[in-house]
Amino acid sequence: MNNKIVSFIIIMLGFAIVSCEDTLPKPNAMLRLEYPTAKYETYYKDGCGYVFDKNDYSYVKEKNGCSVDLVYPEMKGTIYLSYRTVNGDIKKILTDVQKLTYEHVVKADNIIEQPYVNPEKRKFGMFYEVDGNAASQSQFYLTDSVSHFIMGSIYFDSRPNYDSILPAAVYLKDDVRRIMESLEWR
Repeated sequence: MNNKIVSFIIIMLGFAIVSCEDTLPKPNAMLRLEYPTAKYETYYKDGCGYVFDKNDYSYVKEKNGCSVDLVYPEMKGTIYLSYRTVNGDIKKILTDVQKLTYEHVVKADNIIEQPYVNPEKRKFGMFYEVDGNAASQSQFYLTDSVSHFIMGSIYFDSRPNYDSILPAAVYLKDDVRRIMESLEWR
């Protein structure tokens, strides 16, 4: 009986020695999303008070008036642009836009305001970068304070999950910045 126990212990020790290897956990896989290098073309809509560069990776969905949507089908994202004329009501318009932006505070981890001022081209505005699981990842507005006002925001056709949409959100934020920099009033 003792020989059986000793044999069993020796066999188990042998298995333990042979099977003991340093096992390392596999690293978390990261989704690698690659988007094409942005190529821009000038966009204008007849009868509207602005011109800007748009990424040719997107297509324009025209709406009533001078508002348009820049749709990125492969990202399932859209930059919504709303234009309106200023009729002495710039304070009300700015209050409404800021109120709309800060409605995302409930889900956002942080909202970073970045002023945009270009007096030579009569462009004054704000870029809002929204971090976290908010519905919109960034918003902006530009105005000349007298006649023109345009606001834009990025939305995705999916439930907000900041980690998953981050690469696409960064790509679209770069396009929003390009829109802001290239926009000219007409």
